[in-house]
Amino acid sequence: MRREWWILIGGVALIWLLFQLEAMLMPFIAGMILAYLTDPLANRLQRMGLSRTLAVSGVFLILILVLGVALLVLIPLVVQQVRQLGQLIPGIFEWVETSLAPQIRAWTGVDMAADLEDLQEALGQHWQDAGGYLAQFLGQIGRSGAALLTWVTYVALIPVVTFYLLLDWNRLLTNVRNLLPRHWEPAAVRLSQRCDEVLSAFLRGQLLVMLTLGAIYAVGLTTMGLRFGLLIGMMAGLASIVPFLGFIVGISVALIVAFFQYDTWLALLGVVIVFSIGQVLESVLLQPKLLGDRIGLHPVAVIFAVLAGGTLFGFTGVLLALPAAAVIMVLLRELKDRYVSSSLYDAEQHDSRDEDTA
Repeated sequence: MRREWWILIGGVALIWLLFQLEAMLMPFIAGMILAYLTDPLANRLQRMGLSRTLAVSGVFLILILVLGVALLVLIPLVVQQVRQLGQLIPGIFEWVETSLAPQIRAWTGVDMAADLEDLQEALGQHWQDAGGYLAQFLGQIGRSGAALLTWVTYVALIPVVTFYLLLDWNRLLTNVRNLLPRHWEPAAVRLSQRCDEVLSAFLRGQLLVMLTLGAIYAVGLTTMGLRFGLLIGMMAGLASIVPFLGFIVGISVALIVAFFQYDTWLALLGVVIVFSIGQVLESVLLQPKLLGDRIGLHPVAVIFAVLAGGTLFGFTGVLLALPAAAVIMVLLRELKDRYVSSSLYDAEQHDSRDEDTA
């Protein structure tokens, strides 16, 4: 049997194994991604004179501090603002029903009253039931000893896997490189470096851009006294994973909240100024410094990868989506480069090169 067939059979077997082990892969995939994201920081601490163990311990200390601040400060504030937003929704529907709907009916002849009542009833019911559903879900997990034990074990495994992978990250990469067939090594190293450029630009760079934009929006909106400023800022920062989506979603929601809270054009102007400052800083400072001219993933590819990964493998697929999309994109570009330089694409140019060589 030819070597190519063995490679194909091995790839199919690997995919089948991933499907079979999908339920238990989550902590290992999450740990691998965290180790990849934090490896540059550990390397930097190591270059400062620390041993690898102390450098990894320093990285974990930073992660624990960040997680502690999020659990103690940010999450309670976000939950509080979500509850306040739920209390504000009836007032928004009342304004639409008494002010906006009559204007639309006068301009277009369309009566929105029935649709608004159905929408308000459905939204209010689901908003109120959300806490009940969460409590029911947590109660079901608590009643099932096996499910609770499995869930706690998976979550507890993530920092353990991350620590040991990060501790031996460089050695693991060296071992994998040494196992490659010698005639494959140059091409494999070159492709892996291109994949690292894509993942580094998107996972590390875009993550920092998202966090920075979320902080800018949240601080700006909270400073001007806008209600739900922290919630809107974080939502806009997270949505910035797709270019301009965070700006569009954030400024739309902030303008609506500012209109109902202040009922003045100055407040709307303040919202526009906050998001304009964020966009200017992103274009002038954040993108050049954090992303530079490295290759990034297309926004459509990001959306498709996340949805496809979640459909195929659930939460584990979502974790694998972006790394897999980056690798696939690099391989497709490599195939494109080889196709453009082949005789199939331009036979005349290829023949002329052969004549010049002869």
